[in-house]
Amino acid sequence: MDFFSAIKSGFRHYVTFRGRASRSEFWYWTLFAVIMAIAGAIADNALIESETGLYAPLISLVLFLPGLAISIRRLHDIDRTGWWELICFTVIGIILLIVWACFKGTSGPNRFGPDPLAAG
Repeated sequence: MDFFSAIKSGFRHYVTFRGRASRSEFWYWTLFAVIMAIAGAIADNALIESETGLYAPLISLVLFLPGLAISIRRLHDIDRTGWWELICFTVIGIILLIVWACFKGTSGPNRFGPDPLAAG
């Protein structure tokens, strides 16, 4: 999956917590979210003269649900339940989620659906 396909897929399935997401889909979405956060911070600093900002919080709000959904689908790809996402509230948990996001997904179908790489 390429960069723009991942973004389209992220917004198309923005509240779909079922199914699986490939590594490329997850990491391209993460790259897009970071780029948008930086652009929002730059826009806030350049256009708005207050400390609270407008664009960065708005971008974070818009990207929160799609990011959560794609993170859960990524966990599904490595055959883990989406409830593991709650471990992000600990420092060790954040590290564990990043490591798991780097793992190759299970080959073939698993309990969460068909292999996203085999479908394409």
